[in-house]
Amino acid sequence: MRYRLVAVGGTFDMLHKGHRALLEKAFEVGERVIIGVTSDSFARRLHKPHKVDPYEARMRALEDFLRERGYLHRASIVELSDPYGPAIEDGEIEALVVSEGTGHRGGEINRIRAAKGLRPLDLIKVDLVRAEDSKPISTTRIRRGEIDREGRVIRGRG
Repeated sequence: MRYRLVAVGGTFDMLHKGHRALLEKAFEVGERVIIGVTSDSFARRLHKPHKVDPYEARMRALEDFLRERGYLHRASIVELSDPYGPAIEDGEIEALVVSEGTGHRGGEINRIRAAKGLRPLDLIKVDLVRAEDSKPISTTRIRRGEIDREGRVIRGRG
């Protein structure tokens, strides 16, 4: 583990293989991990092309995953009401784990941190996890019935 404290954030709707890869990387590089989970109101403002499970349900699934992996005692889960969360305020956070799709947010966070006199975060990028059809796994695709949470194509489509 290279960092004392890292952060990662997301909606974590229908926790899937891609989410798990992002979280695994955070716990691989950090002793402690702050996990930001979008609030229901923030998730609505993201205008996702599908319904999003309520915050409490997403939290339960996340906690179940963390407990199963033995990470729960190293995690702090916070509710996100904006794209930045504690990453723009907390001087103890040393790194941010981002996916290909959210990497731009790390640059924004570092610009805000610099304006506040905080040290920039190391950005640890995790490749998008691909389904068996080579397209990225996403909650949108799962909700459309194209793939399951492991990235297996659901047959009989198309």
